[in-house]
Amino acid sequence: MSNAAKRRSEHQAIVASIRAKQNAKQRRWNLLVYGGFGLLLTAIITVVAITVTGSVQERNRAAEEARKPIEGIQTFTDLSRNHVQTSVDYPQEPGVGGDHAPIWTNCGIYTTPINEQNAVHSLEHGAVWLTYKPDLAADDIATLTGLVRDKPYVLLSPDPNQTAAVKATAWGTQLEPTAADDTRIPVFIRAYAQSPNAPEPGAACTGGTNG
Repeated sequence: MSNAAKRRSEHQAIVASIRAKQNAKQRRWNLLVYGGFGLLLTAIITVVAITVTGSVQERNRAAEEARKPIEGIQTFTDLSRNHVQTSVDYPQEPGVGGDHAPIWTNCGIYTTPINEQNAVHSLEHGAVWLTYKPDLAADDIATLTGLVRDKPYVLLSPDPNQTAAVKATAWGTQLEPTAADDTRIPVFIRAYAQSPNAPEPGAACTGGTNG
């Protein structure tokens, strides 16, 4: 082999060695990057799956809980539904149904008493009405407010005419909790807000009157 041919062969060997090292380095880099990305993606998918599964399980638990009988519930049947312009003397306090005002009370939080006839119209639309004695402790009122906040089909207001500290009312249904933190209250809300037991579940609870 001539010197020139020998030098070309040596040069080619050096170039091949360098390329082999570069290729090996690139493979290690690709493995590191894509492998790390794959692990990250797997971790994200796992977290999302766990979150979704937990959320579904929580909704299922809530639905199952809402289907269970609530201890202490009173029910009332054969309630009239006429729209009247006069006051109505309800046998319960507050009223659980019956004749009521043509306009409903907007669902939300009220710090002063609201019109009973308008609120009963809200019950007809599937609202839940939480009421409390005006002298209820501020901490207890805050507890009730927290239960109601951001729930579109719930009313909260003081009721100076009721004897119980707290009451939860839906159309044809009423519960007298033992306290503001009674665990039956959130169960009652889940069970009866937009309940099919109401004559018009899902009808508007906005666009009516405030108070």
